[in-house]
Amino acid sequence: MSTVRLSTLKPGESATIAALHTEEALYHRLAAMGFRIGKRIDLIRRAKFAGPLHVRIGTTDVMLRRSDAQRIAVNPAAKPVTGQLS
Repeated sequence: MSTVRLSTLKPGESATIAALHTEEALYHRLAAMGFRIGKRIDLIRRAKFAGPLHVRIGTTDVMLRRSDAQRIAVNPAAKPVTGQLS
């Protein structure tokens, strides 16, 4: 499974946190809010004009700067298969 940056997800997509590539202070701040390797994260919405991302981890909603989201590597969740079977 390939990792991507959290900032590349689209609203409605989910992923699992693979790594936090941040300085120590930001790492501890994110960990205190629930950003831990292996946790599922959902992208709720993206603000316009390079604004923050609204993400959900468990029951916690967080507004995250895009520059900080660039530092979080995630494994995207498999997309459900849609369509009719023949």
